[in-house]
Amino acid sequence: MCNLYIMYYMEAKHAVSFMTCTQNVALDMFRNIPPEANIPIPVKSDMVMMHGHHKETENKDKTSLLQQPKEEVLEQDFHVEEALDWPGIYLLPGQVSGVALDPKNNLVIFHRGDHVWDGNSFDSMFVYQQRGLGPIVEDTILVIDPNNASVLQSSGKNLFYLPHGLSVDKDGNYWVTDVALHQVFKLNPNSKEGPLLILGRSMQPGSDQNHFCQPTDVAVDPDTGAIYVSDGYCNSRIVQFSPSGKFITQWGEESSGSSPKPGQFNVPHSLALVPHLGELCVADRENGRIQCFKTDTKEFVREIKHAAFGRNVFAISYIPGLLFAVNGKPYFGDQEAVQGFVMNFSSGDIIDIFKPVRKHFDMPHDIAASADGTVYVGDAQTNTVWKFTSTEKMEHRSVKKAGIEVQDIKESEAVETKMENTAASSELQKMQEKQKLIKEPDSGVPVVLLTTLLVIPVVVLMAIAIFIRWKKSRAFGDSEHKLESSSGRMLGKLRGKGSGGLNLGNFFANRKGYSRKGFDRLSTEGSDQEKEEDDGSESEEEYSAPLPAAAPSSS
Repeated sequence: MCNLYIMYYMEAKHAVSFMTCTQNVALDMFRNIPPEANIPIPVKSDMVMMHGHHKETENKDKTSLLQQPKEEVLEQDFHVEEALDWPGIYLLPGQVSGVALDPKNNLVIFHRGDHVWDGNSFDSMFVYQQRGLGPIVEDTILVIDPNNASVLQSSGKNLFYLPHGLSVDKDGNYWVTDVALHQVFKLNPNSKEGPLLILGRSMQPGSDQNHFCQPTDVAVDPDTGAIYVSDGYCNSRIVQFSPSGKFITQWGEESSGSSPKPGQFNVPHSLALVPHLGELCVADRENGRIQCFKTDTKEFVREIKHAAFGRNVFAISYIPGLLFAVNGKPYFGDQEAVQGFVMNFSSGDIIDIFKPVRKHFDMPHDIAASADGTVYVGDAQTNTVWKFTSTEKMEHRSVKKAGIEVQDIKESEAVETKMENTAASSELQKMQEKQKLIKEPDSGVPVVLLTTLLVIPVVVLMAIAIFIRWKKSRAFGDSEHKLESSSGRMLGKLRGKGSGGLNLGNFFANRKGYSRKGFDRLSTEGSDQEKEEDDGSESEEEYSAPLPAAAPSSS
């Protein structure tokens, strides 16, 4: 029997609490986990299971948590800054209520011209009170060149009263809402024959299948064509329609209290589709949070909420891996600044906060982001549109129209491999040097050995000779002179002059690196004086062991 054990971790907020730790874990334990560790491995749905000693908690869709593509995990140093050379902030149309990008990546602006939404615009039943002003007589939809901010195209005159939300579908059609008309419009930018589709009843607020009450935004699924409308200031619901405009379903209810539940809204103000996950995210404006739902089941997936948001989240925009948002003015006594946020969509963590340098955010009402990280923010209070660009080095990333492929991880792996190879090479070099140093001194070992072999026998023989001579002296009463003579003859034998003595010449000649050249055969009857002369002549031939070769220096 073979067992396979797999250990993995994920953010607790992405799943139902089950088999959790019994104690709090120190945050430092996970601080050094590399970003690429967050990339889930795709798993077939029929191979996903969980085994434990407790009954599994109900969770109908665990596989979706493991199916997030690699695009979801991006570099955490992503940063955007205002494009200071972009002249678009000087366009100064009316109140900018919506911004979007068309299929050509041009910026599309929806504004209110000379109309203003203020306290006199509606009565207590949300009926528009300024119909006498007539519709806006100027073009309310502007197509802007993203590079030089020149107006490429304009449309939408004599049609709207209080423009609000704007989105562009994959075919380039405009989807807009008007809070005064309580309607949703589908427009062909190249046609002057009027709207392609109208949802809702003009100037009639309501909450049934045929009416809206101040609808705020529209999102169109690029795969199915399904239409989602956030409705809105009065109804606190999301309504789904078929591509032809037929009512399908709705979900959501008005929240109450300081702890709203999932699926409750207090002004659902902006929508962002996440097609590859089948999710629809909603900026729950007055609850200061973002809620995401499954588009097929309408099931709540998760909430994204940060203290930095303050009490409002006005608008959101999604590109593969990243979620962008802008908040609103803080309430009296609150300290949160009005600013933009960049979040890792997988974790919901804020990875960047941005503000404009020229002017300032007052009421950033809508936000749009392109696949390369360029961000546009429209402000309804200052009548301004800002452009922000990513400071990330795009040459290290592969950008496609459909999304972003993460190349950073491969580069990181290459760098790590290079570092590992360098470290391994350095370690190998050190080992070789050590081995060389160990081997090289072998030539010097015989010197120590020879010295030991010479000293010990000499000492032993001298001790024996002295002992024998001492015995003879006691036995025969020899004089001190004979003792010296005998000692001299004994020393002569020790020096190799006796035929049976130790021959150092032969001994050294048998050792590697020694030569017999410096040793002359001596007479066996020589004197101490002759030995002294021989020693003097051979002093220059004295053998010295070669020093170990110098170890190569590491560079």
